[in-house]
Amino acid sequence: MPMFRQLLDHPDVEEVVVLRGVTEPRAHRIGFMAYHGGGLEEMTEVVAMAAAEHCGASYYGVHQPKGMERHIPSIEVSPDSSENLRSFIDHVHTVITIHGFGRQGYFSSLLLGGQNRPFAEHIGGYLRTHLPAYNIVTEIEDIPKDLRGLHSRNPVNLPPGTGVQIELPPRVRGTTPLFWDWEGPELPPHTRSLIAGLAEAVENWATGPNGQ
Repeated sequence: MPMFRQLLDHPDVEEVVVLRGVTEPRAHRIGFMAYHGGGLEEMTEVVAMAAAEHCGASYYGVHQPKGMERHIPSIEVSPDSSENLRSFIDHVHTVITIHGFGRQGYFSSLLLGGQNRPFAEHIGGYLRTHLPAYNIVTEIEDIPKDLRGLHSRNPVNLPPGTGVQIELPPRVRGTTPLFWDWEGPELPPHTRSLIAGLAEAVENWATGPNGQ
């Protein structure tokens, strides 16, 4: 049995799919993904779900429970193992996948990979406005090879319009000591700004270069 199917069959793992924009032409449908969400890459599902809701985009996520950290390589996350994922990929035209990473030298960097480079540049512009203290990396050669998200089997590249893979450092997800005393109920300021930037980028792409 494929490892992704095994993960989905775990009783404490939640697979979530929300399809929006059903009355719109497929070319205008954008989706967010967080298939390493929950206990694995913390807050990625929160960011992706909130951004999707804010801009009316679709959402697909796999949420692992707290304490569970089973990493399935992106190229193994296949619609062949999930009807929910297949329905999502068949519904949207372009996607944004949200990931979390932590690597020396990149603690204030957001890495925008994936095959859709015009969309990456577009999103990058909005993130630079909303997150001026962060380094928004859109030049593919400046992203470590294993974080570029260019493989054809990576879910970010499966829809017709492919998409953008965004790697988020811990600080912008609110998971560093800087925010350990944050009591909410709102998300930390950096995370809210991230979500606002993502939603604004999608809204303006749908009515701008992608909608013309």
